[in-house]
Amino acid sequence: MIPVIRTLHTSEFGIPRDGLGLIAYHRASSRANKKHFPQKSNSDLHLTHPPPTIPSTMTTATITPTAPIRFTTHSSLRRRLVLSTLTGAPLHISQIRATSLKPGLTSYEFSLLRLLDSLTNGTFIEISLTGTTLLYKPGLITSNSGRPLIHTIPENCPRGATYFLEVLALLAPFSKSAFSVTLKGGVITSATTEDYSVDTFRTALLPVYASFEVTRGIEVRTLARSSGPLGAGEVHFLHGHQVRLPRTLHLQNPGRVKRIRGVSYSTGVSAGNNARMIEAARGVLNRFIADVYVFSDVSKAQIVPADYGKEGAAEKAAGNMKGRAGGKTKKAGVGFGISLVAETSLGTMYAADAFAGPAEAAEDVGKRAAVMLLEEIRIGGVVGRHGLMSVLIMMMMGVEGDVGRVVLGKEAVGEEFIAGVRDLKRVFGGEVAVRDGESDSLVVSVVGRGVGNVGRKVA
Repeated sequence: MIPVIRTLHTSEFGIPRDGLGLIAYHRASSRANKKHFPQKSNSDLHLTHPPPTIPSTMTTATITPTAPIRFTTHSSLRRRLVLSTLTGAPLHISQIRATSLKPGLTSYEFSLLRLLDSLTNGTFIEISLTGTTLLYKPGLITSNSGRPLIHTIPENCPRGATYFLEVLALLAPFSKSAFSVTLKGGVITSATTEDYSVDTFRTALLPVYASFEVTRGIEVRTLARSSGPLGAGEVHFLHGHQVRLPRTLHLQNPGRVKRIRGVSYSTGVSAGNNARMIEAARGVLNRFIADVYVFSDVSKAQIVPADYGKEGAAEKAAGNMKGRAGGKTKKAGVGFGISLVAETSLGTMYAADAFAGPAEAAEDVGKRAAVMLLEEIRIGGVVGRHGLMSVLIMMMMGVEGDVGRVVLGKEAVGEEFIAGVRDLKRVFGGEVAVRDGESDSLVVSVVGRGVGNVGRKVA
């Protein structure tokens, strides 16, 4: 029998319609269920229906009676959802911005929940009326049954595209089928105050997965560039290398920096900004290394309706971009920035991102990015800070009982690292040990839990 679930539309309680859409949402485990039980209209969603009779030929999703792991506040919400999806452990998160003037989940967190639901089969999500309490019971990672998926991000999303791409990169190796996800809508491909750029994700984070022998069929295509704070870009993520268990990692020597590569990008502004950023960055970096090459990418700004990004405008237009705001348009995603990546002789990647602030000169942006990269190199370690948590999660997913080791710089271990290790221990039940290493470094040891790819094991 399918459990009775009270479903309420979020618009009735002031929660953004571009969010999850339903307060309680349950997706059946088979496509046959959708044929026998079609979706009700919005006017019927506030009713409680009796449990329907299920034919004997149908299969239903079984909800594991395991008690959910309890967390409070919105801190590290994305990481906890990813850990829950990988392990199948249910989560109960309360007090989400309970004391804020705008309590509850934000529009981009609703969007992340919708993305996770689209990539899994049998996921159960329940949100309180105020949005301050979340119950999340993950399903099997199937990647929309291998079919291409288009996910629309809210137009006023302040987070960069890597907020979603990092999640995709962690889930894709443990999916039952290949990933093909296109992010559209309010996509910011440049760096933001909280996220790095798509170029850094492509050139610095994805190569980290090669250490776990995850290399084939991985690609990130930037179809349309856009800078913040109002994005309108488009990114296509492809991942065709699924594994049963990632290999155990032993990295203790970072090597010496042998070359520096980068991408300078300008959207809707003069191409001269790229040349000025590159020249300023090379002026700093060439003092230490000669092999510095920065690619220049110039693109036009995206033309969007004049009410683009305003609250409720997209819902009012019902997804139709033509004819909005009386036909009036404006440019979105105008700006410029630079991404720099240093590669060592042993494959370690250090990355830095900088984007232009209000009335900031291009030379200042280039110098700032170069200094930030030198600071990352000074901190050292075999893993840059941009990919640290991804490496720890992959190590924890590895062969049960195997101990992997990585060397980190002491300054790379901060509050975020400690919070991440605590989450790993609560969700995985594993252990992470940290001890002093040589020359002002730390050795981090992670015991694999053997979770691996459940989908491939079942298949």
